[in-house]
Amino acid sequence: MTITPIRCDFATLGAYTKDTIVSKAGTRHVDGGGYSYAAHAARLACVDVAAVTRLAAEDRRSTHLLVEAGVQVVIHESRASTLMRLEYPTDDVDQRVLTVAALADPFQPADIADVEAGAWLVSASVRGEVPLEVIQAIKATGALIGADVQGYVRVVGDDGRLHYEPWPEQAAVLALVDVLKTDAVEAEFLTGTADIHRAAAILASQGPREIVLTHRDGMLVLAEGREYEATFHPEPLRGRSGRGDTCIGSYLSRRLAHSPAEATIWAAAVTSLKMEAEGPIRRPVADVHALIERKYGAD
Repeated sequence: MTITPIRCDFATLGAYTKDTIVSKAGTRHVDGGGYSYAAHAARLACVDVAAVTRLAAEDRRSTHLLVEAGVQVVIHESRASTLMRLEYPTDDVDQRVLTVAALADPFQPADIADVEAGAWLVSASVRGEVPLEVIQAIKATGALIGADVQGYVRVVGDDGRLHYEPWPEQAAVLALVDVLKTDAVEAEFLTGTADIHRAAAILASQGPREIVLTHRDGMLVLAEGREYEATFHPEPLRGRSGRGDTCIGSYLSRRLAHSPAEATIWAAAVTSLKMEAEGPIRRPVADVHALIERKYGAD
């Protein structure tokens, strides 16, 4: 049987994660996965979006919100879904403990063969989820590639906790990536410096032409040799999980037709609105424009 390829402007790739979020506010169960947060955010940029994921058969219903948002979803079934527990022991939302009870099967190059996208965002949660061969297969299509560092430095330990380990394929992957997303902690781990400006420059020297770096207060973008910064303004802060995925999804999708400066402000506004609630952003685009006008000075 011949399968008609899906054509889109922007595609996300990553496993669904069944998240248990524990904080002082209580315990919640949330459908997660960077691929989903990023795809929801990208829809606000008014581009055609596809999302390719891997999950257990019983979790297929988790993609319903994406379909309702107008995202074309491609599901590859796995023996298990990724099961993740995110604990926030203090009021500092950047201090969290992540444990994994199960992992979805890794992606294969064939999993992206039926999707034609102008840009791909690799939103893996842990190392091994999206192997180098898959990125090489995407590169062969000529598409722009964005990738999140977390999917390559985070490893599941014997106790189930996620921790960082050196990235053996760092040079090979970064040589293929156009836009790299990292947070401040990951950037320091990879570069040895806590100075986010220096860290961004070091990472850019390894291949990516643009760096998107998130931190507690906002984001830093290094693009075309210039830096752009914007602050997050959530009112209130209720949904930290998915912050980085939303940020890179909104930045890269907006960047397809806009300047780095404009895409930075756009991403900061979208991410701010996402952090006001658990789960992916489900706000109308008018709210993004209103927040930009109110907090960032112009649209």
